[in-house]
Amino acid sequence: MVVPVSMTWDHLLFASWPVRADVVAETLPEGLTVDTYDGRAWLSVVPFVNADVRPRGLPRALGFDLPELNLRTYVRHDGDSGVYFYSLDAEGLVGVLGARVAHFLPYYAASMDLEVTDRGVAFASERRHPGAPPARFRATYEPIGEPEPAPEGSLTEFLTERYRYYTTGPGGLRYANVYHDRWSLRDATVRIEENTLPAAAGFDDLEGSPVCSYATGLAVRSGRNRSV
Repeated sequence: MVVPVSMTWDHLLFASWPVRADVVAETLPEGLTVDTYDGRAWLSVVPFVNADVRPRGLPRALGFDLPELNLRTYVRHDGDSGVYFYSLDAEGLVGVLGARVAHFLPYYAASMDLEVTDRGVAFASERRHPGAPPARFRATYEPIGEPEPAPEGSLTEFLTERYRYYTTGPGGLRYANVYHDRWSLRDATVRIEENTLPAAAGFDDLEGSPVCSYATGLAVRSGRNRSV
């Protein structure tokens, strides 16, 4: 039985690039279709701190912090929208193994460094998972402006307000619901020095500047991972 978990997502950046929908479609497992905005698919690189991770119902003091970096796209299944993860890099062997075994998520062990300063967040990650494609990411990002919810129908809402993820495991396609309040988002200035996550997942280099949003301090609960 998979135990649901509670956590807090902190110092989170959504950095998203448009990609041809047919390119993404070729990478999805059977049962998922590409979710598009204005006819384009999107890939997002998301660095953050997964803080106070613990089985749901336990106090925050018993949780642990898990710096994380994921590469995801946006999908639909039978009318339901969600995200599909190509990779989730994280520091902390216990958390990585637990997520792989219990939640069937493609976690990879990585060496990570996150520093929060008055000028923003510096985030660096290098994958060290045995047998996995190498992947590195280095960036600094700084929030600007006042936090506010994404406007209804906007690209920002499309990229951030997702409450289900899909993965594969025993029996094929699986999913889990994620529960949290709507994001309170700020714009962000970003300088990406290195990003090989897309290449590690089989994509060409992403071109142009990403669409970026920043968020912090959101309490999250995940549901049970279930077979579709």
